[in-house]
Amino acid sequence: MLDPRRQKQLTRFISKLGILNPSPIRWALLDRALTHATFSPELNYEQLEFVGDAVIRLAAADFLFERFPQASEGELSAVRSVLVSDRTLSQIAESYDLGRYLRVAASAANDTIGEETRLAAAFEAVLAALYLSTSDLSLVRPWLDVRLSELAETVRQDPTLQNYKGALQVWTQANYHTLPEYRVTEIGQSHGDRERFLAEVWFQGRRWGKGKGQSKKLAEQAAAQMAYQELQDMPSSQNSQPSIPPFLN
Repeated sequence: MLDPRRQKQLTRFISKLGILNPSPIRWALLDRALTHATFSPELNYEQLEFVGDAVIRLAAADFLFERFPQASEGELSAVRSVLVSDRTLSQIAESYDLGRYLRVAASAANDTIGEETRLAAAFEAVLAALYLSTSDLSLVRPWLDVRLSELAETVRQDPTLQNYKGALQVWTQANYHTLPEYRVTEIGQSHGDRERFLAEVWFQGRRWGKGKGQSKKLAEQAAAQMAYQELQDMPSSQNSQPSIPPFLN
C-alpha cells in the first residue's frame, strides 16, 4: 500500500491526464515511474523507461497510421522521430506538470541541464506503467492522442522542428540506405558551459557539419542542422542521388 499522501498525489496526476477510470492502474508501478534513481536506487523509473520507449513509439506509430493514411513511410518516420524525441516528450510532461510529482533528490533537482532528459525519461516510464496495467494502450491513447494531434500538424509543416538529427537520418536512409556518423569531443570542462561539447557529422567520408552545445545531444543537433542545410543548398549537379524529399523542404 502506498502512503496516503503519495496516493493522493498520484491520483491528482492521473486526473490531469484525463483518465476517467483509474481502477485498472497499478499504482505501485506508477509510483516507481515517478521516482528518480537519486531518490531510490532500487525502485526507480529506469527499467520502466526501457519499456516506455517502445510504448511511445508504438502509440505514435498507431496514431500517425490512423491520422495520415496516405502519408509515405518516410514522412511518417520523420514526424514520429520528432514526436518521440526527448525535447517533445519533456514538453508534454511539462504540460501535465509531471515534475511536481517526480520524486528526486535535491542534487539532481538542481541539475537544470539534465531536466529535459529527466522529464522525458519519467514520462516514458509513466506510459510504461499505464501500458503494463492493462497490457494495451487503453490508458494511454485517449489523452496522448490529443497531444500528438496538436504536435503532428506543426511538425508536418516543419519536420526539422527540434530534431534535425531525425530529418537528416530520414534523408540519408532514403537516398543512400545508410546513417550519418557523429563524432563528439568534450572541449570544455566546466559544468554548464554552453559550448562544452563539439560534434561533427560525417557522411560518405566528408564532414557536412559541426556544432557546439551544453550536452552531447545539443551539440549533435547543432551539427545535424548545419549538415541538413548544407545538403539542401547543394547544387543538384553535385548530387547524383535524389534530392531531399519535398516533405522535408
